[in-house]
Amino acid sequence: MELIKIAEQAFEAKQELPNFQSGDTISVHYKIKEGTKERIQIFRGVVLQRKGFGTSETFTVRKISGGIGIERIFPYHSPFIDKIEINKVGKVRRARIFYLRKLTGKKSRIKERVVKLNKDE
Repeated sequence: MELIKIAEQAFEAKQELPNFQSGDTISVHYKIKEGTKERIQIFRGVVLQRKGFGTSETFTVRKISGGIGIERIFPYHSPFIDKIEINKVGKVRRARIFYLRKLTGKKSRIKERVVKLNKDE
């Protein structure tokens, strides 16, 4: 087991991603290859969960498009993630907010958490 962990750490891409949690609204800039061309697609939605740890860590993002809920699972350490932007910091009391799947309209809104900045910054 120790050798596997050492190998994972050696191949792990050192990418600085912001610290986010469930309830936050984020924009994931994801690289998509179509034939020989490569483009960046933005997937904006609410983080439902973060799962796993290390190189196998993933997070699930949910958005509503045309009245239909779309969920996508992203590997946290994927080389295809260009960047992640935090749009809103949500105030939730659970680590996995799957109850959002049942809610529609104004009920599915998440309260925004006030982020306090340090005086040193």
